[in-house]
Amino acid sequence: MMTMQKETLKSQEKSRDFFCVASDAFRLFAKRSSATLGSAWAFATAILIILIWGVTGPMFHYSDTWQLIINTGTTIVTFLMVFLIQNTQNRDAKAVHLKLDELIRALKGARNELIDLETLTDEDLASLEKQFLRVRKKAERNGNNPGGKTRANRAERASKDIQSRH
Repeated sequence: MMTMQKETLKSQEKSRDFFCVASDAFRLFAKRSSATLGSAWAFATAILIILIWGVTGPMFHYSDTWQLIINTGTTIVTFLMVFLIQNTQNRDAKAVHLKLDELIRALKGARNELIDLETLTDEDLASLEKQFLRVRKKAERNGNNPGGKTRANRAERASKDIQSRH
């Protein structure tokens, strides 16, 4: 019985290792791909492909096959890019959340219960949003905001400042 459990643990460890390796490989691939595919050169290449496809239309008499080539190609590229973009955004969002959590933790007087807010339910987030709205309104009533102005007044003044510079 004990040997059976050890073998099961070893096989689980191997499979976990495979998934960790596969996950790391995909992470690196996604990072490099997003850097490459998000470049001006990639955009120029896509434009060039579309131009070549458009110019070849008369040669192929604008056939169904000619149209199917671009439709299939763009569908496949779009489908794959969704996963790459989502992976990159998930990692970036996680990194930003961790940095913000560290700032909250490190600041004296900050409410540590605000750490890891992204795990709260929508109802909890709405409740917290209402709480911050009350705090902002109270600050405006008490004159604890810059110059005793409301947010709209500050925005209007900033807009006038920008216009006067130009």
